[in-house]
Amino acid sequence: MATEQCDGCGNDVHIAGGVADMWSFSQEPTGGMTLEFEDGSEHFLCYACIERLPDYPSAEDVTALDEGRDTE
Repeated sequence: MATEQCDGCGNDVHIAGGVADMWSFSQEPTGGMTLEFEDGSEHFLCYACIERLPDYPSAEDVTALDEGRDTE
């Protein structure tokens, strides 16, 4: 099973597809997506962290998610 770490909460997120899923017949969907911001930065976030972002997020908002991780 392929995973990628969420840039917001730090959890490992399942990435669907690939050889690992082909052999295990896993039907689990991808648990997040990569967001590209106007400054050219890219951040992989799980869906729960994406929901925590404001309507028009920036890379600073992703950093704020990371900073709030210790208090949750």
